Amino acid sequence: MAIPDLTPSSQTSAIVLPATGSIANVDDVDNNPLPLGIYTVPVTSSNPPWTQDQIDYFKKGAADQVAYVYKKLGGDILDLEVTEYQIYAAYEEACLEYSYLVNIHQGKNVLSNILGASTGSFDSDGELTGDESSLPAKTNVSLKFPKFDFAYARRVADGISEEVGMGGSLTIYSASFPLVDDKQDYDLQTIIGASTEFHKTTGTVRAIGDEKIQIKKVYWKTPSASWQYYGMIGGANIVGNFLNYGSYSNATSFHVMPAWETKLIIQDYKDRLYNRYSHHSFELRNNNLRIFPIPRGVSAKQMWFEFTVGVDAWAKEDPSDPNIGLDGVNNLNTAPFANIPYDKINSIGKQWIRRFALALSKEMLGLVRSKFSSIPIPGNDIQMNGSDLVSQGKEEQTALRDELKEILDELTYSKMIEGDAKMLESTSEVQKNIPLPIFIG
Repeated sequence: MAIPDLTPSSQTSAIVLPATGSIANVDDVDNNPLPLGIYTVPVTSSNPPWTQDQIDYFKKGAADQVAYVYKKLGGDILDLEVTEYQIYAAYEEACLEYSYLVNIHQGKNVLSNILGASTGSFDSDGELTGDESSLPAKTNVSLKFPKFDFAYARRVADGISEEVGMGGSLTIYSASFPLVDDKQDYDLQTIIGASTEFHKTTGTVRAIGDEKIQIKKVYWKTPSASWQYYGMIGGANIVGNFLNYGSYSNATSFHVMPAWETKLIIQDYKDRLYNRYSHHSFELRNNNLRIFPIPRGVSAKQMWFEFTVGVDAWAKEDPSDPNIGLDGVNNLNTAPFANIPYDKINSIGKQWIRRFALALSKEMLGLVRSKFSSIPIPGNDIQMNGSDLVSQGKEEQTALRDELKEILDELTYSKMIEGDAKMLESTSEVQKNIPLPIFIG
């Protein structure tokens, strides 16, 4: 009987990480080393992310990562049971993780100033698609320094100013209804709702119906002669500053009134017309108007009021209304943040990516070795360190994320302003102790 040949055909592991990577293998189509392939998509008419130079930069960085992992994990001492393609995948993930954290940081900086600005459409890779990416205003705003126009604060101020009638974008309507003798109560909601047509100041027509209205102002108009008599400055034995003529005349004494005094006089006369002379008042509850006293033969036959109509917060009041922001950026999700181009990541970011890709590689190696807790050998067995590598890799990833977040949080625009303020304050304190020369002319 022939003795069988037990000599193994191979003296090495089937899968061993090589000492160096290969640029040609980074985007090897047959092995598909990059699960997403985001940084190797060439410029086309339908998807315009990267130029060939940008792709070459990424491939060179991914290939160099193999040698980095090989040395850091002791590949020249003990075989590493991972492939170079897994390292390329880890490097791609590290770049995307860095882009993710930096974009969130930039979102904290600029979101309040880009609210309402134009957004875009994104493909499965998170890149702006089609013609949108060719517009300068929409090309990866995470790489731009925005103009600070306090978009959110201005939007809130618009709502506040509308309440006090000092601006805003909400249309204020006015209407009138005839006063009826001996009728004291009037339902303004019913009066407006019963009107089949309502004309805005723009000339368009709108039916209010059952839409809830909010009354802003109620008033009635006196005859113009009454306004001219009681509203004239200097009438009824009054000189500009409310002094009686006495023994003085215009020929011997003059008084120039400042502008603020004129304003006060006008306000005083207006208050008299509404309160002292008319002796009328009203009470408004839930759009029900009650007039005091009960109208009887009043000279003003029409009662006027101004109001607004509740509108959908997500719709424009008029299709032609150029009011910015309804279809623009409304939160971090719609901000036109694409993946940070690889060539725009500086040396600080590149080193973070290398370390993070190393931690990912360590976790992958641990998962591979965890498939076998030990390998039997004659008379003993070899204990694998898979679980240790997995835990170390995850801990290092968490530590790197926390490190980057902490650094970025210290460098938000608001933090930098605080730092500048402290620097100016400290500089001022130092200058107080510096003697100033005395100038003798």
